[in-house]
Amino acid sequence: MRRILAGATVIALLLGASPAGAAAPPADTDRLSWSARHLGRQALPERDGWAAEGAGTTGGSAATPERTRVVRSRAELVAALGGDNASNATDATPKLIYVDGTVDGFDRPDGTPLSCAELADPAYRLDAYLAAYDPAVWGRVPPTGPLEEARVRSVTNQTRQTQINVGPNTSIVGLRGARLTGLTLMIDRASNVIVRNLTLVDARDCFPAWSPTDGEAGNWNSQYDQISVRRSENVWVDHNTFSDGDNPDRAQPVYFGRPYQVHDGSLDVTHTASLVTASWNSFVGRDKLMLIGSSNTVGPDVGRLKVTLHHNLFDRVLQRLPRVRFGQVDVYNNHYRLGGDGFQYALGVGVQSAIYAQNNFFTLDATVDPGDLLYDWGGTALTERGSWVRRGSGPARPVDLLAAYNAAHDPDLGSDAGWTPTLRRDPVLPAPLVPLLVGPLAGTDRLPI
Repeated sequence: MRRILAGATVIALLLGASPAGAAAPPADTDRLSWSARHLGRQALPERDGWAAEGAGTTGGSAATPERTRVVRSRAELVAALGGDNASNATDATPKLIYVDGTVDGFDRPDGTPLSCAELADPAYRLDAYLAAYDPAVWGRVPPTGPLEEARVRSVTNQTRQTQINVGPNTSIVGLRGARLTGLTLMIDRASNVIVRNLTLVDARDCFPAWSPTDGEAGNWNSQYDQISVRRSENVWVDHNTFSDGDNPDRAQPVYFGRPYQVHDGSLDVTHTASLVTASWNSFVGRDKLMLIGSSNTVGPDVGRLKVTLHHNLFDRVLQRLPRVRFGQVDVYNNHYRLGGDGFQYALGVGVQSAIYAQNNFFTLDATVDPGDLLYDWGGTALTERGSWVRRGSGPARPVDLLAAYNAAHDPDLGSDAGWTPTLRRDPVLPAPLVPLLVGPLAGTDRLPI
């Protein structure tokens, strides 16, 4: 498998896939290259993380020719998923969708773009909202009243437009250069889904909520993830790139003394979802990455939220890499390149979480202390072994991250997460080899398609 990936460009040329910079692939499915057809119908390999549990993850590999489509627009994507965005989440017919070019969630059916102002409720204006709910005027209590109600109606308008509902038994595969921008792939009650080889960009919220009781100073919170997995099982997210593009949160204004944050997570797994494998993805320049479990409430999430993360690149990202509640989460052979303004932590150890972190490599700015790579969000223990760290211009060396954390923080975290992963397709690599493999091969356009 690694030899195939390493020779992806050569194979793509030999098999007729379009190399970077070449003309766009044809829209007709009968003109897809052999490699695109093969990869589109590829199922998750056996034992490849939690998504291989049970019946495994086959996505839309059984799609008929009628449900195999190439899409170039939001309207075509919605049509390929079943035809009606409001009901597509229940369409369980196997479907295989290739994305060609850029699909923009803010496009109307005729392809013309919608602005945030056009999605806003007539009674909502940001300047009025800021004037009404300024903590100096309103106090530090949650907003209520007509303006907040108008904001919520505006969010409803945007959700209808930019949240794309994905049904069960679906594969969405990007052709070379494919991009999804300004939209959320919502996988809710939709098991057996595969998402591969897509660049997901700028899933922006036009109407962030002011939450004055979130933290000591309050925070702006946004609604939309790039991929959201809820109440689903057997989901494989592979060889994608996640970024904010040219609209990073750091470029947003500051209101009420807090950044006006218009993005939420890259890949969140919540609301009793489970059996998810995220492999060979690249997460670039984002703030909140991956929330596994959305509430501290002990209840339905117990025994769920089982996720595997392997061979992913976390590049100049700030937090939730991942942050975990309840789940048994296997984190191995990932490369973390971390530092810069705003960096907070890598692994968040939340309530009843059971993270098993093995042979990950951390490339850190000189300002980042290895003892700050973990964060205690109410958890008690994790298993951490085989980590290597290169800090600043210094040499790479093995570091016991748990010991470093416990030396600098109280209370200590325990060293046994209470389980040992068994669903791993390949032997775990020594950590020093991880950057050599993950850097060139993680993210989009690394597959021979």
